[in-house]
Amino acid sequence: MPLPEQRKIAAILRTWDLGLEKLSALRKAKERLRNWLRTQVVTGKRRLPGFAGHWREVQLSDVLTEHGEASTGTEEVYSVSVHKGLINQIEHLGRSFAAASTDHYNRVLPGDIVYTKSPTGDFPLGIIKQSQVKHPVIVSPLYGVFTPIRRELGVLLEAHFEAPLAVKNYLNPLVQKGAKNTIAITNKRFLEGKLHLPLDPKEQKAIAAIIETSRRELDAIDREIAALTRQKRGLMQKLLTGEWAVQPDLETANV
Repeated sequence: MPLPEQRKIAAILRTWDLGLEKLSALRKAKERLRNWLRTQVVTGKRRLPGFAGHWREVQLSDVLTEHGEASTGTEEVYSVSVHKGLINQIEHLGRSFAAASTDHYNRVLPGDIVYTKSPTGDFPLGIIKQSQVKHPVIVSPLYGVFTPIRRELGVLLEAHFEAPLAVKNYLNPLVQKGAKNTIAITNKRFLEGKLHLPLDPKEQKAIAAIIETSRRELDAIDREIAALTRQKRGLMQKLLTGEWAVQPDLETANV
């Protein structure tokens, strides 16, 4: 491939790189904002305008209940990930890791809180997520599944537990770890910890709306980054194999 054509291709691909760089910078800024919301607004250190109601230390058993529903045999098997929350095993992992029979699997309703009880990356005591899936699914019977008294309160809980330190601080007093790094904690014990939460349902709803907007913004940026990355790969394939020809700029061609 002639050098002028190589330079033209590099210039074209650089345009995609600049777009990805800008999107990545925007995502970092949005992530910093979400972290601020989580550490300041979700904890009550900063109050939203118009709200002055009481916050207090609340035992999770006062705001979460274990409905104890099991699989009906019609639900899809889901797992829980740090970054994507509840995910379909087959779609995300390429296969199902469920047991041959899932009759004893826990049923998760939309908005339920799920605690995995297993070490995952920066979360050695497990992760805590709210189901954003619009229909009931099932998860491993090893997971704890709880329904919040209000969906918005579940949004606040998930946002609080996004940080590894927040999960560690909450679970450390409750969990017993075995010799093989196993986690021993009952669902009842999980609900015995306390968090500082707003009592006013309207304030819960207002905070949840901000948190959910933040998540939607991050998800939208992630989709744009993924789409632009796919475009760049496809473009590289077309250009570098010569399937698509480029016309070098006159000044480049004369160098």
